[in-house]
Order: sequence, then C-alpha cells, then structure tokens
Amino acid sequence: MHVNLAVALALAAVHLLALPGTPRAQEQDQYKRLHQRALRRLVDGDAAGALQQLRALAAEEPDDPETWFAIGAVHAAAGDAAAAAEAAERAVVSGLPPERFAAGPIEWFAPVADDPRFRALVARGSPLVHGPTLGALGADRVRIWVRTRTPATVRLEVGRDADDAATRTDERTGAAGDDRTATFDVDGLEPDTAYRYALRIGGEVVGRGRFRTAPAPGTAARFRIVFGGGAGYVPSHERVWTTIAARQPTALLLLGDNVYIDDPTRPAMQRYTYYRRQSRPEWRALVADVPVHAIWDDHDFGTNDCIGGATRDTPPWKPAVFDVFRRNWPDPGYGGGTGEPGCWHRLTIGDVDFFLLDGRAWRTDPRGDAPTMLGPVQKRWLLRELAASDATFKVIASPVPWDYRTKGDSKDTWNGFRAERDEIFGFLARERIEGVVLLSADRHRSDAWRIDRDGAYPLYEFSSSRLTNQHVHPEMKAALFSYNDTQSFGEVTFDTTGDDPTVRYDVVTIDGEVVHSLELRRSALR
Repeated sequence: MHVNLAVALALAAVHLLALPGTPRAQEQDQYKRLHQRALRRLVDGDAAGALQQLRALAAEEPDDPETWFAIGAVHAAAGDAAAAAEAAERAVVSGLPPERFAAGPIEWFAPVADDPRFRALVARGSPLVHGPTLGALGADRVRIWVRTRTPATVRLEVGRDADDAATRTDERTGAAGDDRTATFDVDGLEPDTAYRYALRIGGEVVGRGRFRTAPAPGTAARFRIVFGGGAGYVPSHERVWTTIAARQPTALLLLGDNVYIDDPTRPAMQRYTYYRRQSRPEWRALVADVPVHAIWDDHDFGTNDCIGGATRDTPPWKPAVFDVFRRNWPDPGYGGGTGEPGCWHRLTIGDVDFFLLDGRAWRTDPRGDAPTMLGPVQKRWLLRELAASDATFKVIASPVPWDYRTKGDSKDTWNGFRAERDEIFGFLARERIEGVVLLSADRHRSDAWRIDRDGAYPLYEFSSSRLTNQHVHPEMKAALFSYNDTQSFGEVTFDTTGDDPTVRYDVVTIDGEVVHSLELRRSALR
C-alpha cells in the first residue's frame, strides 16, 4: 500500500487548532475512538488524511505510544522504512510492547518488514505476540490460545502445580491462515486441581501460567467469577485487569462491548482493535491464569444498536466478523457451528450452570413482526439446556439488560423483545426451573434489579458494564442499587456447600473496593 505522503507531511507541520477528530476539537472524545478514526482513513486509502490527524494528536500528547504506533503504521504502509522505524522506536520508548508491531495488522507493515532497523525493533519482542489466554474451562479440560510473531511451532508443557515435571506435552503451529493463532485443547485433567504450564518456541520459554480446573459437575463447591462489559481501550484504566487478577476468580465472563470495534466491514480494523487489548501486559497477566469466556454485543459485532438479521450471510459482513471473533477468543463452542454461527455457549462449574447468550448475530428488528433477539436455533438450545440442567444455580447471561427499566424507552434491551422474554420466563415457571439468576452488561454502570413474576419467584439481575470505559450512564433509582462513580465489575460468589446454598453479588471498583452487595439464598429462588 504505497502512497505519496508529501502533502501530508507538509500539512502535519502546521498546528491545526480545529481539525475534526483531534483532542482540542473534541475535548470530551473517548480515547478508544481516536486512533481508530485515523486508521480507518489509512484502510480506505487516505494515508495523507490519516497522518494529518495523527500528527495533530501527537502535538497535544507527544508521549502517547498508541499515537506513535499509528504514525508508524501509516509510514510503513507507504514503504517509508526510516520514518516507520523512527515512529516505532518512539512508541516503544513510550511504553508500547514491541510485539504490537509484530502483530500488525501485518499488511500495514509488510512494505518495511525486511528493513534491518525495523526487523531489529520487532525482534526485541517475544516470538509469542499474544497470549497465553485460557478458556473453555471444565472439570477435566482447559483451552490455551496463543498468537505467534510468524508461523511457528509452539510446545506446551503441563503438569500438576505440586509436581516437579510436566506430565504431558503437545505441539501446535500458529498458522498464517488463522492469523498466526494456535489453540491447545488440554483434556484428561483432574477436577478441582491446580496445574501449571509453560510454552516454548525453539526451546525458549515464551509464556507461563497456572490454572485450576473446575469442580466436577454436580459437586458442591465455593467459588467466584467476575463478569462485566464496557471495556473500551483506555490505557489509564487497563489496571482494572490487575485488580481482577488479585481477586483470583475461577473465571472471567466478558458479556459484550469487550473491545469496541464498531467497524464490521473492515477486517483490518477489527484485528487492530483486538491486538491493542491483547498486547496490554495487565491483560496478558490476567488471562494467562484466569480462563475467560466471551460473548459479543453491538460494538464488537457491528455498530451501535445493530441488528444481525435472520440469515447467516446477511448482512454480507456477518461471516467474516464471526471468523475474527472465533480467532480471538478461546470459547468452548461457537453457537450452532458453521450453519448457525454465533457466540452462545454453556459453562459448568461444580453445580452451577452458566448459559452465555448471543444477542446480536440473529437479532431481528424489534419493531417488526414477531421480533427475536436469539433466533430460533439459539432459543431452542437455551430452553433445552435449561430443562436438562439439575444445577443448584442456573445463570443466564445476556449482553443486554433483562429489566425493562434499565434504558428508558430503548428497544435495544429485552424491552424490544418482550414476547420472547415472556416465553423464556414462562418456560421457567411452567417447567418449575429453580435457582435461576440473570447476568447482563451494556449499561456503563453496575446495578442490581428485581424482576417480579406472577405466580413464580422473582428473578434477580446482576448487571455491570463499565470495566474500563470513560463514558458513563446515569445511576438508576429504580434499581436495588446502582453505581457509576468509577470503573467497576461484578463479582459473583457461589457457595453450594451448605443446606441453603447462597449466591452473592458484589460490585467492585477498579481500586478493589466493594461498594454494593446482595446475597440470595437458594430457598428464595424456588
């Protein structure tokens, strides 16, 4: 992608006070959007405009590493190796991991990939560009995901935490066609057991981690999970991942708006947005030890309040967006497979079942006839799995709120799909399904809600979606409690070891302070 940057360089030398898209013109703009906005111009062939916008950002924040990464990408795409290397060096000096330039998107940096100075800078980073990331947690298994600098063979060594040597090994190759990712499915493990692992490339240890398998299905246990959404890329707030790691949860559930792409037609921008989160050291430290299960919402799937539609290939970008998601999250399953792709799946920890829903890929217009958020295949799956579950607690996790009061008159929540929500809740009552708790995200705050039902026990909803976001939504007086003072996440502790098992919801701030709590007994959910 060679372009002529002479005009852009000349313009960049001028101090642009009112250029649209710069911090000076948009003082309240959100950090997560600034570089995306400029790099879209690069993808669309307007490298001069992209550089102009980025130079204006650098004039106001000269030590921001993401700005220098983006400037390096523009110069690299133009084949200007010297300028690209200079910008990349400045980004790394400012704190950006060198692995970011190996991640790419690689097509942006391909024109300078063989330049000695640029190659030397990239070589400072690990050959393991992203990961390890744990996922697909089970009593006898876990999944380990990695991305390599170039297609490379990765060796995995796994052993019990108490043992001196690895008890099993495996090898995978980070394939170019899968964006240099590789996934290890480690099975045959013992329930509720601590393990450690190491990853090697060419004999060198490039990653380590620890994990504990889930208690066996149906086994009484005490454990905690963390959940949330609203995790746009904000460097000063990325420390939330360190706060979560310190809580030592059994799993992390990300319920949508996990990276904020908002660009379903540009795969390069989708990958770029994943890469910048996956390169954060706070994130990498967390997910190397804590399995993550992810679903998407509008800002990761399409655009704000988007509708996926009732068919697999309409809109035409849907299959490609799913492919990018699948390559970046180590979930245990992806909806209905190739025929009905999505991100819904089930997670079992002891005698608690989690049902994570896809509220976007098969959603139809809420103002149309018989609207559906889940689509027929996913809805059949959910009702079948709920009926078959004999877990003490059954947790249904939605990317958008269940309670109609959460977002005014908006039809984007379950408020726009009342008949389908009634069908699900009616099924719970008719089949006498007990112990149901609801999770959700989307609103940039943390809430607790009580949904009363005629002739059935009330359903309690725990909602949280301001993991890192700057943008905030107002607190809600109708909620049992509501919090938006700072970034926060939901922590849910299950204790099924007593005569009357309990589930406790805590709202925890980015600084680790518990600001609200709600405990429910199993006897109240029947």
